[in-house]
Amino acid sequence: MSTHPAAPSGAAVPGLVFTGLGAVASIGNGVDEVFDALCAGRSGRAELRGFDRTRFRAQHAYEIDDRPAPGTDEPGRATRWLIAAVAEAARGAGLGEDLSDVPILIGTGLRELRSAELRWRDGADFDMAGLHFGTALRERFGAVRTHTFSNACSASLYALALGSDLLAAGEAQTVIVAGVDTLTESMYGLLDRVHMEAPDVLRPFDRDRKGVLMGEGAAAVVLRRADTANGTPASGPVRGRLRSVHVNCDGYHVTAPDRNGIADAVRGAHREAGVKPQDIGLVMLHGTGTLLNDEAEAAAIGDVFGAEAGTPLMTALKSMTGHTSGGSGLLSLIVALKALESGRIPPTVGLREPIDEAAEFRLVRDRAVEAQAVLAQVDAFGFGGVNAVAIVERAAR
Repeated sequence: MSTHPAAPSGAAVPGLVFTGLGAVASIGNGVDEVFDALCAGRSGRAELRGFDRTRFRAQHAYEIDDRPAPGTDEPGRATRWLIAAVAEAARGAGLGEDLSDVPILIGTGLRELRSAELRWRDGADFDMAGLHFGTALRERFGAVRTHTFSNACSASLYALALGSDLLAAGEAQTVIVAGVDTLTESMYGLLDRVHMEAPDVLRPFDRDRKGVLMGEGAAAVVLRRADTANGTPASGPVRGRLRSVHVNCDGYHVTAPDRNGIADAVRGAHREAGVKPQDIGLVMLHGTGTLLNDEAEAAAIGDVFGAEAGTPLMTALKSMTGHTSGGSGLLSLIVALKALESGRIPPTVGLREPIDEAAEFRLVRDRAVEAQAVLAQVDAFGFGGVNAVAIVERAAR
């Protein structure tokens, strides 16, 4: 891992593999259900469920439909999804219910801010200790070492980088990395005010995109040293390999992305993985559907890939899940692993006419395609120029 483009580590992640995956999103519960929905082109977009719609210009989001009744809300929803995703990943890795020896690292944008809003506005009654994810993880799994990183929209890939550092340093044999976020009324309102025209759908890389719409979800992976993950019941099957994860903070602007900072993050991930642009078979784009972000990301990829920009297949999940904020990078990584494993690449739905910066890209549109790729690049970029890019490899067949 590298923490700044000016001081790269220059080394690939040593022998780390994924042995368990977990996911919850507006389109499904569980990794297989989420992936099948994405491949079918199903969207989680719906009218706002938990907020008073008369207060906002935008009227849609990509929410998980688990509230008690339409127009009502309850605290603790983000924690509930986090527990579900971690449980699925741990089960798939054969770890069981006792995670007392396993560090858990969580990336998030807003943690349980929605619960705090409900406490302040409605007097919602809950144990304030529950605002910390570590409390629920300790109660449910006996987890002792839990760390939460609130690091904007690249938070879960930052957590992945830190988890890989723990393994590389010999501080753990296994780590669980997770990401989670829920819609908050304050963030939804903020985004509602900054768009010139209220978006009704998230349409990444399309000329007619109007901006971002938020989504909800959680994702989790079990990451192990390869020498301790041999397919036994205690370690689970290998679902893929982590070749590298590179992070930087370009500090360009509070909200606006920097083309050069993004390009540096992509180059760093390639360098540390020991790959070249022509080796990448799939790119999971960040693709927020905003005017500046899509242009900057596409231009940066064009800078790095050059003549190879039309080689890899590319897709953007937020067209179906909305922007799941801090958990979005890890959700894309899980979908990348499933795509490499199954040979199916989900589409970017609603993409009619790509922007000029993406005109040469092999964007998957309208429906899923069959493709046998070995390496995938996963992008995640956040406010303040916190950029993270991971390279993952298909498990040996």
